[in-house]
Amino acid sequence: MAVTVRQLTLDGFVKPCLPSTRYVGSKEKLVEWIWKNIEFLDFETVLDAFGGTGIFAYYSKIRGKSVTYNDVFRWNYYIGLAMIENSNVLLTDEDIEFIIRKHDWVSYDDFIQRTFKGIYYLDHENAWLDMVIANIRELDNIYKRALALAALFQACLVKRPFNLFHRANLYMRLANVKRSFGNKTTWDRPFEYYFKKFAREYNACVFSNGKRCKSLNYDVFEIPNPEGYDLVYIDPPYFSRRKGPTDYYLYYHFLEGLCIYLEKGSKAWDKLIDYNRKPRPLKHGTDLERKTLPWIRKELIHKAFDRLFKRFSDSILVVSYNSEGIPSEIEIKSMLESYKNNVIVKKLRYKYVLSPNEIYELLFIAY
Repeated sequence: MAVTVRQLTLDGFVKPCLPSTRYVGSKEKLVEWIWKNIEFLDFETVLDAFGGTGIFAYYSKIRGKSVTYNDVFRWNYYIGLAMIENSNVLLTDEDIEFIIRKHDWVSYDDFIQRTFKGIYYLDHENAWLDMVIANIRELDNIYKRALALAALFQACLVKRPFNLFHRANLYMRLANVKRSFGNKTTWDRPFEYYFKKFAREYNACVFSNGKRCKSLNYDVFEIPNPEGYDLVYIDPPYFSRRKGPTDYYLYYHFLEGLCIYLEKGSKAWDKLIDYNRKPRPLKHGTDLERKTLPWIRKELIHKAFDRLFKRFSDSILVVSYNSEGIPSEIEIKSMLESYKNNVIVKKLRYKYVLSPNEIYELLFIAY
């Protein structure tokens, strides 16, 4: 397999060189276990239907597969562009310095400074974000933009308590109290430090495996050519029986807003913000939220799973879920058996970050 990378090889494959990630539900610590359980399958083309952090798609690329990454969120789409579709474009030192410095000839908005003052970041940090978005917009290569945005997203997350945007809780960074969680030193390091760090990490991920790889930005039910993949990996948002749904639309609205800001300008983001809610998330009722509803509504989720399995029933189906989820293990297995002759369920005891309980990670393999 012809691979153009700088990493060492391990057992004939590229040794993973993944950027550290702080996303809810990331499979970073589970992906090797997943791959060990599906290696017996015969497949060449892969669809990662809920791409998220891109971990599964990236491992598939490492193993020489033709990979299609998909995610309904624009910020995840850019991560797919940077890690999966991109095969040879890097951010140079000159690119990075250009992005993090102000330039006389670039027009800068102050939208983040005005709109999110005192909500997520300090005033000078908000000004830095306004500047960086304008500078990234000036990059003339889509993969350089994607790498820069991926690094920026991680920098934004690492400086947030809980790595989320569901609460306006800047005060947690500023309070002079004894802390049982978080790391004030981490939160208070400058954006520039983290942007450079994550830009280097994403650069190190870039390689070509000699196969066509693609990043898409579709609702999972609207992905073109659904029968065109040997294997479809399905890792939807978990709906916990105890805690309810995982609402990525609320958790990461700020990152989605950064993409809107970059592509369409501040007025477009402004029109979508719910100013009646303190975190200033995206409004209810948008087209994007509508596409997420089947996975965060209890009355819709069973039908969504079955509809998805039916849509990709020509492919091998590999599904990640957990033992506390709705639908249950028995229900998912039964649905898969409606479309496939063989359904294997693998289990791994696992403890998620921010969860006090150990649960079982479930892997359904249907072929």
